[in-house]
Amino acid sequence: MRLALSVFAVIAVSFAAAAWGQSKNLAPGFTSLPKGASVVIMPTDIELFSISGGGVLEPKADWTEAATQHFKTALRDKKQKLGLRALELAEKDADELAEVNTLHAAVARAIAMHHFKDQRGLDLSLPTKEGKLDWSLGETVQPIKKLTGADYALFSWVRDSYASAERQAAMVGIAILTLGRAVPLGGMQVGYASLVDLNTGRVVWFNRLLRGSGDLREADKAAETLDALLSEFPVAK
Repeated sequence: MRLALSVFAVIAVSFAAAAWGQSKNLAPGFTSLPKGASVVIMPTDIELFSISGGGVLEPKADWTEAATQHFKTALRDKKQKLGLRALELAEKDADELAEVNTLHAAVARAIAMHHFKDQRGLDLSLPTKEGKLDWSLGETVQPIKKLTGADYALFSWVRDSYASAERQAAMVGIAILTLGRAVPLGGMQVGYASLVDLNTGRVVWFNRLLRGSGDLREADKAAETLDALLSEFPVAK
């Protein structure tokens, strides 16, 4: 019995060491892009909102348009800094592949929910995943592969919200009523980025951005957001 327990302990430690050595942002067996691999940059799914005095999210088309342009420019600069062999989709092709972007958003939300703890530290991980980054977009990415010939696709999804003047005034009033207790204004920046193998559909790298700071309405701050979203991106080695 003692020998069996000892063997079990060694195995358990081995598995734990393996888990610690594997980044939570990487799929099992994936460490970096292969040299010479090409990456198609998918259009960022992005939308900005204003938070009304009552806490309702109101879409802002002008902010979203500005943020889309800032993010597109930042992505072009970033691919050079990362040394990526990157491709961009023509507007027509991007429209035809919009459904794949929509699917990515759904899968990304599932990864964010079940692979990472939430803001409160709540763990909703799925036992069947065993703590591994084990998600896929399946065969839906094949049209991207056929159209571009790329090896991988980089998807990104961003939502940002900002408290309106009415919201700020309401929060100040609440703070006064609660005897000066700090009350968050409610603005939140949420982003997901995924690197997907176009041969298999597997998500091989994923990152989540969740914070109460940042501003996509300004070019320099949009670039900072992209840097944060693509931190620890697995560049070719």
